[in-house]
Amino acid sequence: MKEFELTSERLLKPERLWSRAEILTRPCPIPSEPGIYAWYFRRIPPVVPIDRCHIFDGMPLLYVGISPSPPPANGGKPSQQNLRKRLKNNHYKGDAYSSTLRLTLGCILEKELSITLRIPGPFSRRMTFGSDGERKLSEWMGEHTRIACVACQNPWDVEEALIERLSLPLNLDQNGRHAFRATLRAIRSDARRRAREAV
Repeated sequence: MKEFELTSERLLKPERLWSRAEILTRPCPIPSEPGIYAWYFRRIPPVVPIDRCHIFDGMPLLYVGISPSPPPANGGKPSQQNLRKRLKNNHYKGDAYSSTLRLTLGCILEKELSITLRIPGPFSRRMTFGSDGERKLSEWMGEHTRIACVACQNPWDVEEALIERLSLPLNLDQNGRHAFRATLRAIRSDARRRAREAV
């Protein structure tokens, strides 16, 4: 419990928030360790409710994530991901296929950024916003998001407790009680449907 309280305090009242530009610098300031991260937004994405959200320095906390994912229940090989890889390579340099947050934001910002979820070809499993769309999304995230992160063991335990205690409208997993979840799932499902139909 003590570890949870300390980790939560450092996420909810962070000493430092990181921008995309800072995370993409070399050397990257984010530790290559297991941990949890919190996404604060300087601008609220359209339709996202922020009532009851935690606010820090005028910015609502809308999403938390972890790296790595929990160990497989079947005893399989655990993920080798860490905070640095996840934030740098997947969220800020990746695409909608490698980051559920990018997929969510891109679907919500589709009209504002003039981007569309698409499938490169009939035999591909990847859905992205295309190179130009992903660039626009990265630029939006760079300008309007800031990240707090804390290295810790078993970050999935902290994530579960935070989702239970806080209002985090952009989290889908473990967040069935949130009123925005059904709306967000519908937005993403509609974008996926249109991407499949366009192939």
